[in-house]
Amino acid sequence: MTKKHTTPHRLAAGLFISCAVATAAGAQNLTIGLAGAVTSIDPHYYNATPNNQIAYHIFDPLIRRTADGRLLPALATEWHATDDTHWDIRLRDGVTWHDGKPLTAEDVAFSLTRLRNIPGAPGGFASLVNSLSSVEATGPLSVRITTARPAPTLPAALSAIMIVSRHAGQDARTEDYNSGRAAIGTGQYRLTRYVSGERVELVRSDTARPAARWQQVTFRQIPSIATRTATVLAGDIDLIEAPAITDLARLRSDNRVTLSSTLSDRVAYVMPMQQLGADAEPVTTHDGRRIDPSPLTNRDVRRALSMAINRRGIAERIMQGTVEPTGQLLPAGYFSALPDVPVPDYDPEGAKRLLAAAGYPDGFRLTVAAANDRVPYNVEVVQAIAQMWARIGVAVNVNGVPTSVYVTLASNQRVPAYFGSWGNPSLESSQMMMSLLVTHRPEASTGTYNWARYSRPEFDRLVIDATQTLDDTRREAILRDATRFVLDDLGLIPVYHFVNLWAARRGLRYEPRADGMTLAEGVQAGAR
Repeated sequence: MTKKHTTPHRLAAGLFISCAVATAAGAQNLTIGLAGAVTSIDPHYYNATPNNQIAYHIFDPLIRRTADGRLLPALATEWHATDDTHWDIRLRDGVTWHDGKPLTAEDVAFSLTRLRNIPGAPGGFASLVNSLSSVEATGPLSVRITTARPAPTLPAALSAIMIVSRHAGQDARTEDYNSGRAAIGTGQYRLTRYVSGERVELVRSDTARPAARWQQVTFRQIPSIATRTATVLAGDIDLIEAPAITDLARLRSDNRVTLSSTLSDRVAYVMPMQQLGADAEPVTTHDGRRIDPSPLTNRDVRRALSMAINRRGIAERIMQGTVEPTGQLLPAGYFSALPDVPVPDYDPEGAKRLLAAAGYPDGFRLTVAAANDRVPYNVEVVQAIAQMWARIGVAVNVNGVPTSVYVTLASNQRVPAYFGSWGNPSLESSQMMMSLLVTHRPEASTGTYNWARYSRPEFDRLVIDATQTLDDTRREAILRDATRFVLDDLGLIPVYHFVNLWAARRGLRYEPRADGMTLAEGVQAGAR
């Protein structure tokens, strides 16, 4: 190992404490309007932003990320690699669970073991820690993690994983977290009520240090963009995520609200399925005859579909400048982003020719699924893509459904394609590729979210090699090779990167986050 990889990350715990100093004394309540559906309180069940941001209030990770992506202490005060395959972690002293019992190293070992097998989970966090061989408590507040291979991105992975209590979670299932019975965390808030599809109610924990800024926090699920915007303008909601983009010009000049925004690490994409389930909707000819195998398994077909998407038109006319069109996984300037990949040209005539050369001169019919209650304008974007594809002979049935239905359809390969989005909180492409595109192997915890069943051995080797490479320069070069491979093969079809937006009522301001999470700790008084 090189010297820089043996240098301990000894960061002062005071940095963690200083991030959330409580405001003036007295009970203060906060109500937040969410765009996406919260599908579970179990922090290991489904790795999706709406779930993760709720979990962040109730539980804590070992390491946390700031709004701009820096790693800082949370439950861990220090972490360092002792050699290529061992990491030692020291826990913060004096941390207690909501029920008053002390946090111990056994809780950490339990959590990192539990998340690898959550019954019924559509996709959890196992792929983030697939290098782990063992986790052991070496003292009351010390943990040793042994990996099967070098794991230079382990701290970044641990920043996305919440620690749960062993005593509350030993025999608990996901429904026990949803009911609140097992939702015993170390976070600044305790769960008081969860109504699926409607709301999450939290109250300040008396055991958490530092104390939370707000006494009570209510997250209301408001999938209607117009309704979210109206509620914050009326003062009925304190903060909303993803206000209506059609109202942005008006909101900027309205003294009743304060806007905040930042470029997101999240990319929106079309995912063409490589395998379809036995009960899947097939791709058909225009007169309804099944096409087998699916045309989407043909790279030239995928390239034609990509060429037929007017990314700039979507960004300007539908999203009104609130996204950046892209042809790659990460925004420019991020670690491992490709510096030489332009936005793909919109070329419907070229796409027609390529489709005909691939054997589909008359096109075909297919269904594309999209969640209608998670990411704003999902369905509208897919409807626009459907119109674009119609110009090259591809007829699309746009199936906009609630997140729970969307996940079932996509994770069980019941539709030929889906429209999704993925964040890169590690600020590099490895976690996304490992979870979304590396071959689905549950026994190895790879491809946890590879619902498309994309599988290319050469690509797998590159990604796995990168995740084991300690030298940053070399790792970035390998990740770029892997990125070029999957973009050339169009294992997924990138469309745009998001710009995260929030609107707060007058007197409040929100610190924008690249990961798109909406956190109570980021809401402060002091705006106009």
